Amino acid sequence: MSEEVTQQIAAFVIEITEAMGLALEVDLEEGSDSISINLRGEGGETLVKRKGEALDALQHVTNAVFRSDVDGDRRIVVDCMGFRRTKDLELRHMARLLADKTRRTGLAQEIGPLNPYERRIVHLEVARDADVTSESIGDAFLKTIIISLKASPKSP
Repeated sequence: MSEEVTQQIAAFVIEITEAMGLALEVDLEEGSDSISINLRGEGGETLVKRKGEALDALQHVTNAVFRSDVDGDRRIVVDCMGFRRTKDLELRHMARLLADKTRRTGLAQEIGPLNPYERRIVHLEVARDADVTSESIGDAFLKTIIISLKASPKSP
């Protein structure tokens, strides 16, 4: 992705947060699968109130606006004061715990309801375990993930 597009994304996020009355600074990090926009500064707690709903909305809108400008499967991740990073680590940890419990007990486990970003994190974490699989269920924006044992191959 070009430096120009990255700067446009940062400017867009700044414009939105300024319209909210927030004076936040932006740090950009480019990874192989994401562009991270890390916000910090006074008033940032406004974005992380109510379980980060405003932060989720800002990330969703930013991804929608720049979807055609971002290469391939790369996503734009908007974080504020490390809130999303901490939440993502907790979600990965919970996915691992539920995958382990599924493997130990043989019983399917549920996690959710989760938004698309959160579901992606869980599915990717569960996919690292060869014994279990995950599936989203529901027909709304927020869905539940079922973690279950993979079916064993049948003997000939």
